[in-house]
Amino acid sequence: MNRILVLVRHGQSDWNLKNLFTGWEDPDLTGKGVAEARAAGKSLKAHGLSFDRAFTSNLVRARRTLQLVLAELGTPDLESERDRALNERDYGVLSGLNKDDAIRRWGDEQVDLWRRSYDVRPPGGESLKDTVARVLPYYCQKILPAVLGGRRVIVAGHGNSLRALIMVLDGLTPETIPELELATGVPLVYRLKPDSTVGSKEMLNPKCITA
Repeated sequence: MNRILVLVRHGQSDWNLKNLFTGWEDPDLTGKGVAEARAAGKSLKAHGLSFDRAFTSNLVRARRTLQLVLAELGTPDLESERDRALNERDYGVLSGLNKDDAIRRWGDEQVDLWRRSYDVRPPGGESLKDTVARVLPYYCQKILPAVLGGRRVIVAGHGNSLRALIMVLDGLTPETIPELELATGVPLVYRLKPDSTVGSKEMLNPKCITA
């Protein structure tokens, strides 16, 4: 039985290019981001992967990435389920700010604490812990049952919403998960066992995840 789950972070967005905190703001993909999404689709196709179910966030950069991937796979009409539960972490007052400007305003130590700690929120925003608490119930209620039912599932998401999923799949701790970096547009393929643990994990591009 297929129990395939593919995670892919959206391609580069306009605000990624400008080094801005994005969060729940809604910039589109850059030309490079479009190319990354298409390359992800080509890579999945080359590995013989296709999908029965697709999930994504409410934000255009993830939705468009998914559309481009599915188009490359020849399944542009596959219905996707969109939900704010898969949105990026809300960066609160940091949203829309250049990261270097934020450091000048609040200091490197404070900005790094907001970005890299597990449970410290920027003012008006979410911590990674908050993001995990939002993403995991959706995973358990919607995504995991589809995978365990034999569906081939793709999730197009964001750096922090995907961190939440990887934390569970890979058994990472609150101490290690904040340092995990996800490259844009690089598919991560999980094959799950019947008990929902990971049987195998493969990255389809050497651009990689680093911790």
